[in-house]
Amino acid sequence: MTQEFYIGVMSGTSMDGVDTALVSVDGDQIQLLAHDDYPMPDPLKQRLMNVCIGQQTTLVEIGELDHLLGHLFADAVNALLDKSGYRADQIRAIGNHGQTVYHQPVGDAPFTLQIGDANIVAAKTGIDTVADFRRKDMALGGQGAPLVPAFHKTIFQSTDSSVIVLNIGGIANISVIRPNEKVLGFDTGPGNMLMDAWCERHTGHKFDRNGDLARQGTVDEALLNHLLSEPYFAQPAPKSTGRELFNLPWLDAKLVNRTVSAADVQRTLCEFTAVTIAREVGRFKTGPAPQLLVCGGGTRNPVLMARLSALLGDWQVAPTSDYGVDSDYMEAMAFAWLAQRRIHGLPSNLPEVTGASRPASLGVLYFA
Repeated sequence: MTQEFYIGVMSGTSMDGVDTALVSVDGDQIQLLAHDDYPMPDPLKQRLMNVCIGQQTTLVEIGELDHLLGHLFADAVNALLDKSGYRADQIRAIGNHGQTVYHQPVGDAPFTLQIGDANIVAAKTGIDTVADFRRKDMALGGQGAPLVPAFHKTIFQSTDSSVIVLNIGGIANISVIRPNEKVLGFDTGPGNMLMDAWCERHTGHKFDRNGDLARQGTVDEALLNHLLSEPYFAQPAPKSTGRELFNLPWLDAKLVNRTVSAADVQRTLCEFTAVTIAREVGRFKTGPAPQLLVCGGGTRNPVLMARLSALLGDWQVAPTSDYGVDSDYMEAMAFAWLAQRRIHGLPSNLPEVTGASRPASLGVLYFA
């Protein structure tokens, strides 16, 4: 297989911008060549938030958001091309995750919905675009998530000890790579989502920069235990979740009849994320030198990173950047890789992770 160039586009549950990554793929060799973080306009983000937390919406609203996001993703790709100096005709394909507005992987009618019209992306960039990655896995009985463990398996190898890749975006998810065992992966629960929303409500800032608000508070143990009682945490894997469950109305319901300062809530939410991650990570310890490699926006929260290190004292905890993979663009790189797998008809899900009945090449191709 010869070297090809792909662009991955990722807009996650935090909705803090559109991450783009331009990578070269040559067999199992994947190299990040350029990246960018394209802003999402606040009015668009607010409209999306309203849909994601279950507010009533209309087909007109969904259609308009689908259109606007298509242009946003295309503009993000074109901005990356301008910045990097690469031309559209050099890129084999775009892997566009789309914006998840609802994810309901269990029940009588399981479904997941990512919007952002890939026809617009393909037409406006002039590049073939692969999108709608999750629904084929769900059609095969899977959760449709998480999809990045297959990518993590390709770029990180365990030796005699566990390697767990932790992505802390809006939701936190882990990929468990152990010697001589199948890869596992699932969503542990909230990552930055609740902390970001609470911080913005009380400070006006979109996230808790350097953990400043959390540092001013202390953990409210009663509240923490109440948060930890959420039934999701007792469910066995495979499992996945999102903003349709963990959102500000969910948190407000947990705070009814409780008097807790804003800073104490923030510190408790940080501990909530750390504890729910550490409980799951700790179950998969193998070997003398287990590693927890962290990517996503959570790596920039020193309070959270310190708590993970403290709760997992016998693990080496470090950002993936220390191991040669940019911690901010891991997921965008993953969707570039997923596009490459689709273009070549190669399987890209891990049934042991998602619960699908068989491996499949995920995504739908939209020609430029």
